[in-house]
Amino acid sequence: MKLFLVITFLFFAGSLIGWGIELIFRRFFSTNNPERKWINPGFLTGPYLPLYGFSLVILFLLSYIDVSFIENSKLQKFVLFALMSLCITFFEFIAGMIFIVGMKIRLWDYSKNWGNIKGIICPQFTFYWWLLSAIYYFLIHPKILEWLFWFTNHIEFSFVVGFFYGVFCVDLIYSLNVMTKIRLFARENKIIIYLGEVQQNIRLKNEENKEKLHFWLTMKSEQIPLLEHLRENFKK
Repeated sequence: MKLFLVITFLFFAGSLIGWGIELIFRRFFSTNNPERKWINPGFLTGPYLPLYGFSLVILFLLSYIDVSFIENSKLQKFVLFALMSLCITFFEFIAGMIFIVGMKIRLWDYSKNWGNIKGIICPQFTFYWWLLSAIYYFLIHPKILEWLFWFTNHIEFSFVVGFFYGVFCVDLIYSLNVMTKIRLFARENKIIIYLGEVQQNIRLKNEENKEKLHFWLTMKSEQIPLLEHLRENFKK
C-alpha cells in the first residue's frame, strides 16, 4: 500500500514539475521557438506531462539499486546516475516510437541534435537526464518518505491528487480523440506529423484571427483539413 501511494504521488508530482520544466525550456531555450512564445508542451491540454511522471517513478525504483560492489563512492554515484539516465532515455525512445508507429505523430524532434536516433533520443538530452537524476537523488529522494507521511496525514491533499487523476483521465480521452483524427489524416497522406509544428501553426492562425481559444479547441473535426497546408513541412 505504501509503495502504491508513493508511485501515485510521484507520478502526480513528476507530471506537474516536468510540465513546468518543459514550459520554461521551450519558452527561453528551445531552438524550435525563435519567437519565444509560451507553448503548452506535450499532447495533453492540462499542465502535466506523463513522461516526466513515469520518469520520476523510474528514478525512485532505480535509486534502490545496490552499487556497493564499486569501491569508489563517487564512481558509485556516477554509475547509478548513468544507469538512471539510460533507463529513462530507453523509456523515452519506446514512448516516442509508440506514437510514431502507432499514431503517426512525432511528439518531439531531436533530428537536428548530434548523435540522435530517429530524432527521438540523443546524447544531449541523455546528459540532461543524468543531471536530473543527480538532482533527484540528492534533493528529492531523501524527502520522499517524509512527504508520503505528510500526504497520508492530510486527507484534504488526497482529494487534490484524486481530482488531478480525474481531470487527467478526462483530458487523456479528449486528447487521444484529437490525436486519432490527426492519425487518420497522417495515414491518408502517408506522412509523420510533428506535433510541435501543428501547435505552432494553429497558434499563428489563432493570432492572425485574434482568437484567444486554446490551440486544441480549434482542432474540431471540420477543421482538420487545416493540416493539409503543412504537408510539405512534414517528414515522410
